[in-house]
Amino acid sequence: MQDFSSSPDHALLLLGRLDGRLCNSPAADIWLARARLKGAAALASFAGVPIGVTDLQNWICGRTPPPRHSEGLNDPLSIAALFHFALSATDGDDPIVRATLNISRTLLDDRKEADLWAAEDLVRFGPAWRMAQMLLEAPYPTVSFHAIAQRLIDARASLDTPVTEGQLVTTVDGRQWRIEPRRFDMGWILACHLPGAFAATGLSLRRLPSLVALPRFLPDDVDLLTGQIAAMVARQAGQGLTELDRLEAKLARLPAELTVTRRSKAPLLMRLELAYPGLRKTAVARLLGISHQGATKLVAQVEKLTKAG
Repeated sequence: MQDFSSSPDHALLLLGRLDGRLCNSPAADIWLARARLKGAAALASFAGVPIGVTDLQNWICGRTPPPRHSEGLNDPLSIAALFHFALSATDGDDPIVRATLNISRTLLDDRKEADLWAAEDLVRFGPAWRMAQMLLEAPYPTVSFHAIAQRLIDARASLDTPVTEGQLVTTVDGRQWRIEPRRFDMGWILACHLPGAFAATGLSLRRLPSLVALPRFLPDDVDLLTGQIAAMVARQAGQGLTELDRLEAKLARLPAELTVTRRSKAPLLMRLELAYPGLRKTAVARLLGISHQGATKLVAQVEKLTKAG
């Protein structure tokens, strides 16, 4: 008998709880911001460029360049490109999602960073990314993990088919042969759009950025993949609920009565620090639209208020 803890029904229950909690949680925006980083780190490992959430935080907060940019490794793609694709896949009409994405791009504009560090990767993977989005976010016949699993298998087959023929090469003596077009692992591109697939099929109300942890090698058996997707959703939704509880508890522990004026940006900075720990003063100034001197004073004020609370 299948263990209920890993069954599709249990996965749907946890997913529904997380989705419902996020509708009214005071920490929903913070959770979404952190989930984006978690999802991007999972996608990076899937794509063969393993990094951690801390690496992304250091980059976003202005402490380091993009992770792995100077390690001399033969990476299949740049983290800057992957991060841009991951963030763009979770974009949508939801106002909270849009607001948190705008804040993230105020700190670090993934579009400009990708153009700077990974222009070739944008050209190389862009068409496949757009095709995967079209395939995975098209209407679904049923609201189920099985429907998503079947769509993933079909989409992978479409992406594996070369768009053009290989280059025809002619030697000096007149002989010809065709060089097969270079193929890239597209699994991470499909995983990018899983949050959109869950929303398109009606399994979630919004795109949840952490629901991207597909197996490294997708099976051809739809029932096996359905079980793997259900297990992933149960695991990620369970962790998401735990993270949401933790963030709500941290918000509750913030000083209840701040000795600040109504126009003070201290409460906002406290929330931003929960989403992006270790913000530098230059990032604070850019985010809040204040001078560097004002950011320095505000950071000191928040540190004092937090310790007092």
